[in-house]
Amino acid sequence: MSIILNIPAIVRILIVFVLVLIAIRRSVSLGNAFLLGAILIGVLFGLTPGAMLLSAAGSIVMPKTLSLAVVVTLILVLSSSMEIGGHMERLLDNFRGLVTNPRLNLAMFPALIGLLPMPGGAIFSAPMVKEMGNRSKLRPDQLSFINYWYRHVWEYWWPLYPGILLSVTLANIDLWTIMMVMCPFTIVAVSLGSLSVKGLELKHAAGKRDKSRSARPFFKELIPILMVIFAGLGAGMLLSYIFPGLYITKEMGLIIALILSIAYVWFRNGMDGDRIRKVVIDPHLLKMFYMVIAILVFKGMLEDSDAVAAISREFTEFSVPLVLIAVALPFIVGGITGITIAFVGSTFPIIVPLVHSMGEGSFILAYIMLALVSGFLGVLLSPLHLCLLLSNQYFEAPFGRVYRHLVLPCIFLFATGFMYFFFVRWMIARFG
Repeated sequence: MSIILNIPAIVRILIVFVLVLIAIRRSVSLGNAFLLGAILIGVLFGLTPGAMLLSAAGSIVMPKTLSLAVVVTLILVLSSSMEIGGHMERLLDNFRGLVTNPRLNLAMFPALIGLLPMPGGAIFSAPMVKEMGNRSKLRPDQLSFINYWYRHVWEYWWPLYPGILLSVTLANIDLWTIMMVMCPFTIVAVSLGSLSVKGLELKHAAGKRDKSRSARPFFKELIPILMVIFAGLGAGMLLSYIFPGLYITKEMGLIIALILSIAYVWFRNGMDGDRIRKVVIDPHLLKMFYMVIAILVFKGMLEDSDAVAAISREFTEFSVPLVLIAVALPFIVGGITGITIAFVGSTFPIIVPLVHSMGEGSFILAYIMLALVSGFLGVLLSPLHLCLLLSNQYFEAPFGRVYRHLVLPCIFLFATGFMYFFFVRWMIARFG
């Protein structure tokens, strides 16, 4: 054991990372992979089995852990309910004919699907994008890019995505704050996507506007999503005011809003017992609940083993720039796994304490922003990203051609994020 403890902490953590990523690549579930990583951290940093059990138990019973797991599970229940109940299909159908601009139509269908974090959701919007493409002269790789890119324009800040919720928990940052700082990236992403589409031949892609159609049915179908956003965040703020000492007021607000929204979808769509059971008794929900708990056990083990403190000392000794760490770690893990919550769960428990230990704690918001953008770009470019695989398969588009559309927008997005990092840092230094 003494030999292991003499190995640099950075090397020991790299061993953990490599083994966790190998496990994920070999189709081990994310929950099991992170739990394996937590055990390895305990072993490599000299914790006894009893200490590891106490650390894991302490992480599991924390209100933040349980509330986050419940929020993520309820979001998936809402998403699945809207899909199985036909709500999402009606939402998209009611959008048809409201807009005549062909480029806007092409982008809006996948963007609407992107409001809900459905695994592989790009395949849901693909038929509608293809329908538009059949009336244009777009190639399969162009349609696949449009479908894939606009499916993910919200993920930088949209509070229904588990990666954002987990980031808020791990960094202890206010949800409204991270939303306000990150939302400009949606504008940047939409602009970059439109530049890529600009100049493509889209004659007759939109058809004629149906003047008899009203926008009211479309917004009516948006009610479940609007309930979660406005009622959830509003209830969280109200609970924070009423119970200022309660640690999980914002999570409780979201939980209440999600339950009400799910009940509305079930009632609105007349879902019977069979369909409700199909939504609720879904092994994927249990896996997601388990995964969130495993990620926070992983985080707790990093803290309780003093691994982060040791890594911080070594990074300081080697003079590794903190900005490089915040960029490289999330990008690499995001690219290898193709999953947002994987890079957040594995790298943020290291990045957040490092930022504080290196005297940059007041700028944590800027570093989290940079890490989220870098990691998400890795996810977008990952050949393992399920949405990319399904979209390319549906349109029968070659990977190489789709990547040629992806690379330039991703480069510009990273450059924007890097410059924005220094702007946010300056704003915090100037105005606090």
